[in-house]
Amino acid sequence: MVFLHVVQKLLFPYFWDDFWFLLRVIRFGIGMEICRQRGELVTVLDTFLSHVKKQPRKPFIIYEGDVYTYQDVDKTSSRVARVFMNHSSLERGDTVALLMSNEPDFIHVWFGLAKLGCVVAFLNSNIRANSLLNCIHTCKPRALVVGADLLETVEEILPDLPEDISVWAMKDSVPQGVISLKQKLCTSSDEPVPRSYHIASSLKSTCLYIFTSGTTARIMESNLMVPAQAMVNTTGRTAHNSYLELELFTGAFLSGLPKAAVISQLQALKGSAGLWAFGCTADDIIYITLPLYHSSGSLLGICGCVKLGATCVLKKKFSASQFWNDCKKYNVTVFQYIGELCRYICKQPKKEGEKDHRVRLAVGNGMRSDVWRQFLDRFGNIKMCEFYGATEANISFMNHTGKIGSVGRTNFFYKIFFTFDLIKYDFQKDEPMRNEQNWCSRVKKGQPGLLISQVNAKNPFFGYAGSYKHTQKKLLFDVFKKGDVYFNTGDLMVQDQENFLYFWDRIGDTFRWKGENVATTEVADVIGVLDFIQETNVYGVAVSGNEGKAGMASIILKPNKSLDLEKIYEQVVTSLPSYACPRFLRVQEKMETTGTFKLQKFQLVEEGFNPLKISDPLYFMDSVKKSYVPLTKELYDKIMLGEVKL
Repeated sequence: MVFLHVVQKLLFPYFWDDFWFLLRVIRFGIGMEICRQRGELVTVLDTFLSHVKKQPRKPFIIYEGDVYTYQDVDKTSSRVARVFMNHSSLERGDTVALLMSNEPDFIHVWFGLAKLGCVVAFLNSNIRANSLLNCIHTCKPRALVVGADLLETVEEILPDLPEDISVWAMKDSVPQGVISLKQKLCTSSDEPVPRSYHIASSLKSTCLYIFTSGTTARIMESNLMVPAQAMVNTTGRTAHNSYLELELFTGAFLSGLPKAAVISQLQALKGSAGLWAFGCTADDIIYITLPLYHSSGSLLGICGCVKLGATCVLKKKFSASQFWNDCKKYNVTVFQYIGELCRYICKQPKKEGEKDHRVRLAVGNGMRSDVWRQFLDRFGNIKMCEFYGATEANISFMNHTGKIGSVGRTNFFYKIFFTFDLIKYDFQKDEPMRNEQNWCSRVKKGQPGLLISQVNAKNPFFGYAGSYKHTQKKLLFDVFKKGDVYFNTGDLMVQDQENFLYFWDRIGDTFRWKGENVATTEVADVIGVLDFIQETNVYGVAVSGNEGKAGMASIILKPNKSLDLEKIYEQVVTSLPSYACPRFLRVQEKMETTGTFKLQKFQLVEEGFNPLKISDPLYFMDSVKKSYVPLTKELYDKIMLGEVKL
């Protein structure tokens, strides 16, 4: 027996970790199947309402010292539902856009609208002007609910909103054309809303829209025939005909603006199980500083708390200096993170008693190995539960072992449930490699490959709202055999000899900075408005000591036009969120393009922003001088040493 134990430890060191984790996954799947067989479609909202009955006085949300019990949130969300029942023409299935910062009212409005069977579209609170209008047009809402602190953002676009959209604000004093939701809540009843209003007809029905970063992609040649079993429309239903013919123009380009990912009841349930799968319980107090308009904050965080029946400490905005004080004040046991947040925490001045807290577990993604080690050394034995997943993806990984640097692991059993592969990618052509037979090839262990996941009935891809072209461009067809369809994650991964998976890089036109995805085409469009700019190519460049990639824009000036650095600065800071503003500029005389006339980025990314290697004029974004300034060798050295804030 001892011999077998030793052999297992040597040859299969992660066997029991994998086994127990797999049991939890199977248990979750069996539970859902039993409900389905009984005809009981239990949604996240249903789970919340069951907790209201079982533990009405248990704290659900703690926000800035105020406590909101499960019963409190239930009653306030019912008031929201009653307001819209009595003062609007909203019907079951209608979409309502929600523009709010992290606050209890975000959840009150979300749950209240869910009680009416409405689809709620979470809008990024950082975007404005045309980007915000695009998001609203994409999800086609009947109403827009805005938080008090974001009302000015909506006022800017009020004249441009479609006439059939009613605008509601969580504020007493509102401008003409806006309805005060706050005032109407004061006189609204908190009587429970009948379940018939929100009962789910199918777990594949849409409950949310969550906006992802936009990218630009070339569609393959026209009249593409696609097997129906792989196709879904924007409501998540499978196409009925045997084949769909998509009339796509050769070389057509898609918009780089954010897309509304369709979130089904099934996806919300799966997201809510994340904290539970990592070992969180109803007794945990979970600290959420991530924005609720992101799937991590809303699905994994809030829905995860609902799944557990746990308590959530909600923070309006992340603060590195207040982080541990909050954890100690509220007895936090679990927190959510992105790698950038942990790096900020590690940069705080050291204090005594930094390991004196109750945090035992952290769940998130994007943690660099060096920051991971530093965090554990400094703040104690906290289990870091890294995971991988995209809002709209049909694949996810969870690092249940705590292996530093890994986003998860795979094994024989995992491959039964999730069919994924890592395939060879051509960085010059910016597309998957195909052999002479036009099939894709798998990479060997230890080599980076494009992560793709098979689309089937077991793991559907629900796509995006709006034009079907947005959904189609995320799919790869005829990958290993005729008729197969795979979801293209756009991420390069590496699988090691022990079957651990590691994130390597992103492909295409999107890069990540300050914990946000940046669509390069959106940034390029903003800069391209300037009358002295002829061409703009935006990409991300690695900066030593920083997570993700900083934005860099390569530009060509119009003939006989001069460069106005202050004007470029003013244009980007007033039109873009801070994380999307390019930190570096490069002025070129001409730009290379690919065979399909896409601007070539690969060489530019490789060259970066080193003034010793680049003869073109380079500039750096200086927030003090409110302009871009020449990027000298001295300034470059300071940036690389971390002496200049990006």
